[in-house]
Amino acid sequence: MPEPSLADISQAHKERLSHIDFRVCFLGTIGRNDLVTRFGIKAAAATRDITLYKELAPQNLEYDTKAKVYTRSNRFEPLFDYSPNQALAALAHGFGDDFVGTHKGFIACEMPAQLNKPSLSTLSVLTRAIHQKKVARITYRSLSSGRTTREIVPFVLVDNGLRWHVRAYDRRQSRFSDFVITRISDPAIIDSEVEEHETRESDIQWNRIVELEIVPHPSLKHPKTIETDYAMKNGVLNVNVRAAVAGYVLRRWNVDCSEDHSLEGPEYHLWLKNRQALYGVENLVIAPGYIKDERK
Repeated sequence: MPEPSLADISQAHKERLSHIDFRVCFLGTIGRNDLVTRFGIKAAAATRDITLYKELAPQNLEYDTKAKVYTRSNRFEPLFDYSPNQALAALAHGFGDDFVGTHKGFIACEMPAQLNKPSLSTLSVLTRAIHQKKVARITYRSLSSGRTTREIVPFVLVDNGLRWHVRAYDRRQSRFSDFVITRISDPAIIDSEVEEHETRESDIQWNRIVELEIVPHPSLKHPKTIETDYAMKNGVLNVNVRAAVAGYVLRRWNVDCSEDHSLEGPEYHLWLKNRQALYGVENLVIAPGYIKDERK
């Protein structure tokens, strides 16, 4: 009888197998009740899932006869691939992508306070416009113009670490801009033709990739600590970002962008070594030290 393969297993089975794999990888144990509670299946089905997992990864599990659960073996190798972001999100909020029932995090985890949260009704209009490549009419409040009505052609959501934006072509100003979702109200998809110059492919700032060379701030007494913190290679962290989001990245990580690394304060652990790479990037008003240096 041929060995089972993930390629021949249904999606529903894969979801349960990945749950087994994840729990064993990060928590060290798995039992039938974990599957019964998570997926609402019978105990016999849970047993079959664990048996199938053992066939696919026979070296991963050991049975604890006292606790009556399977534990992680010393030879464990994950059956599925997990990115650090996926793993941390699952540990904090729960594993899986369904929205039935209440999901709890696997371990205690404290997240930064979210001061503003997008309206789901607003978000749903914007995401439908993105997916269907449609135009949206919105009411928008900005610090410079106050309350205005605009027609936008959105194409991507952007998380800058503090709030969510939607990147879109703004017909009112005839350019691509970022719109803070919590400042949008009364959105509606309208029947209007999207012109070629309004599409994602025409957004130069979005399509341009900037390579940032980030190093420990020269003022630090122990730069090796920062090299370890950011997994730098030869003392440098090379980060490729879109020009449209470069300012957000530099602000979020408090990267000193001054030419002579002159910013002072305990929050500045990083310095942008290749400042010239920012030439032509538009949203640098928020990059620490960049504007001050430009005005010299």
